[in-house]
Amino acid sequence: MKFNLFLNLLVLVCGVFSLQSALAQDKHTISGYIASSSNGEALNSAKIYVPSLNKGAITNNYGFYSLTLPSGIYEIEFRFTGLNTIKKTVDLTSENVSLNVELGLKDGEKVYEEVVVSGKKGDNVNSAKLGQMELNIDQIKRLPAFMGEVDVIKTIQLLPGVSSVSEGGQGFYVRGGGPDQNLVLLDEGVVYNASHLFGFFSVFNSDAVRSVNLIKGGMPANYGGRLSSVLEVNMNEGNSKRFSVKGGLGVISSRLTLEGPLKKDRGSFIVSGRRTYIDVLAKAFISDTSPFAGSGYYFYDMNAKLNYKLGEKDRIFLSGYYGKDVFTFADREGGFSADMPWGNGIAALRWNHVFNAKLFMNLTSTFSDYKFKFGSKQDEFKIEFLSGIKDYGTKIDFSYYPNDKHRVKWGANYIYHVFTPSSVSAAQDTVVFNTGNAQQLFSHEEAIYLMDEFDLNDRLRINAGLRYTAFQHVGPFTRYIKGDISKPDTAIQYGKGDLIKFYHGLEPRFSFRYLTGEHSSVKGGYAYNYQFVHLTSLSAVSLPTDIWYPTTDIAKPQKGFQASLGYFQNFFSDKYEASVEVYYKGMNNIVEFKEGALPGDNVNDNTDNLMVFGKGWAYGVEFFFKKAVGKFTGWIGYTWAKTERKFPDLNNGEVFPAKYDRRHDLSIAATYMLNDHWTLSSTFIYATGNTLTLPTSWYVQDQNLLFNYGARNSTRMAPYHRLDFSATWYDKAYKTKTDPATGKEIEVKKRLRNNIAISVYNVYNRANPFFLYVDNDGDFLNGDFKLTVKQVSLFPIIPSVTWNFEF
Repeated sequence: MKFNLFLNLLVLVCGVFSLQSALAQDKHTISGYIASSSNGEALNSAKIYVPSLNKGAITNNYGFYSLTLPSGIYEIEFRFTGLNTIKKTVDLTSENVSLNVELGLKDGEKVYEEVVVSGKKGDNVNSAKLGQMELNIDQIKRLPAFMGEVDVIKTIQLLPGVSSVSEGGQGFYVRGGGPDQNLVLLDEGVVYNASHLFGFFSVFNSDAVRSVNLIKGGMPANYGGRLSSVLEVNMNEGNSKRFSVKGGLGVISSRLTLEGPLKKDRGSFIVSGRRTYIDVLAKAFISDTSPFAGSGYYFYDMNAKLNYKLGEKDRIFLSGYYGKDVFTFADREGGFSADMPWGNGIAALRWNHVFNAKLFMNLTSTFSDYKFKFGSKQDEFKIEFLSGIKDYGTKIDFSYYPNDKHRVKWGANYIYHVFTPSSVSAAQDTVVFNTGNAQQLFSHEEAIYLMDEFDLNDRLRINAGLRYTAFQHVGPFTRYIKGDISKPDTAIQYGKGDLIKFYHGLEPRFSFRYLTGEHSSVKGGYAYNYQFVHLTSLSAVSLPTDIWYPTTDIAKPQKGFQASLGYFQNFFSDKYEASVEVYYKGMNNIVEFKEGALPGDNVNDNTDNLMVFGKGWAYGVEFFFKKAVGKFTGWIGYTWAKTERKFPDLNNGEVFPAKYDRRHDLSIAATYMLNDHWTLSSTFIYATGNTLTLPTSWYVQDQNLLFNYGARNSTRMAPYHRLDFSATWYDKAYKTKTDPATGKEIEVKKRLRNNIAISVYNVYNRANPFFLYVDNDGDFLNGDFKLTVKQVSLFPIIPSVTWNFEF
């Protein structure tokens, strides 16, 4: 019934726009692509502006634009911050016009003063986007880097409403949601584990990344499958003008990127690789005779992308990523060894097609594969644990621009999930132990959506959307039903393709922007979401051992809504931006493991039999102030928030704070361009400490020390705060040469560029808590026995130096 209603609504809306187009024959459309003249890459969020009408449009992620205007001759400006504005006179009196534009700098021109934090100047007030933050990679590279590794996720953790898991941790929480409630995309492919080195670095190589977009509220209808946020990372397309090389040599890793044209101005490629050499450095300190010889750790990753213009209306893109961490440990004296590899593989194939001046299509096929493995050996005993998730997906999106007041999108997507929550094998010599069948779960996830962003008048803009989503858990599958004293355990077998459980529902999305003045606006929004995947964890921080698990007949889909309202103000010709947002988020069917559950408990059992289900809520207020342009740029973000959970089977059914509940979160990021050669940057973070559960008393029974624990997450760690600093030296950007045409000396940009980045992590050597544990000292009989709570900290002050080059 809901599905038929949605289809009827879609047909009705399309009919309305068809009628509208038929009645508007006195209008014509200019459309095309905007790209960079230096490398040919598409410029997303470039602006097309008609001064005489005070109307305009912006390009999409692929650089495509469409703007419908009354018949006439217009002077149209094409703008992108940091590049020259181009003005074109366009005749729209009799027909549509297709116009591709390249923006860049002329030889001899230099832009020093306009260092820009955001390429979308003025959108803080004007756009209907709510709770969205866009960062370009040049901005991210200017900030201090942990051990010299520029990190996308650590940068978004500096934004209000976003908090880190722990000291150095890679997981992130958005407005009270869990780490599994963030949809992380790399060129539209899903990233299930976005971290290296147990969470201390992200999988995103900065040399391969073009832009980053975070949606933490007011999620539009074209996104779904998660409750809290979308982190959209877009890769560079590669230089279609000339071959170039760039890279860097750091304290613990090196990277190298190659890019160039497949055919000049038609196609390009980029290949980027990165590897740490901790394992190589460690060998210098661990001799071959050491009992720990053979222990080590390293990670590597590789990004690749091809794109090609098949014609004026068709373009294809092929993106790929593969990364892996390998940790090994050996204790020769104890006869023990362990290895733990994990990694992601992602591929995306996209086809852009322009049907006409008003209709743009993007068809995408994706593949995502995340695997984790742990193996150990003690003498002749071996045990191995496997976990992972594999996705095969396809989606289609249409963008329709009927006129300058409407921007319509609709589409559909499908994902086939294969989950391997756990697979355990064990052997002793030639004897193989029965650990049960390897668990695999299969499911289908589908969605269709429709949304329209339209201007009711010059002040009020609305983005309204509706998303229909469905999920089927299918066989083969074995459902284990635990018995009791009166009845034995039983199992139900489902064959291949058998429908086990079906879920579906509608997800309404709505946001608005109302201009209260030329430089101020009020924005509000509401979003309702379903989530059909769960991440279960036994640890206090996000680790590769966390298990992805689907919705089943027992594990219901997560459901959540978020309502938010904000005031936005720009100052001094949009050089300064400020905002304050309040939000409330409700969540149902969130999951936790039962008290005392262990990973091995699901042998001959289902993982969801070890889970408990509850609800949660979060609310808060976020303040944000940003200086957007100039030699001195940066921002200040502050969040006051509260996040709570309630599970009937945990904490005696009482409300308890989430482990990532933080009352106060302050972040400051600043960059100063001292001169042509030196740029200084600094960040400061202060956050309320994480929560945890510690014993409140102890007793001895049968000569064993036992504890009574307090309420769940009733203890809070000390506050977290840290100051980082960096100084980057750049070589001379331009050289002088004689213009053969005029004989005059001009300055042109050098082909070979390099810089040296010096950074200091944790400048004042703060011992921030990573976790707390209980230790005992003394003896019962002597009467000096005592318990103490001790803190483990990870990182002291850490200086680093990185040399970067490009030619």
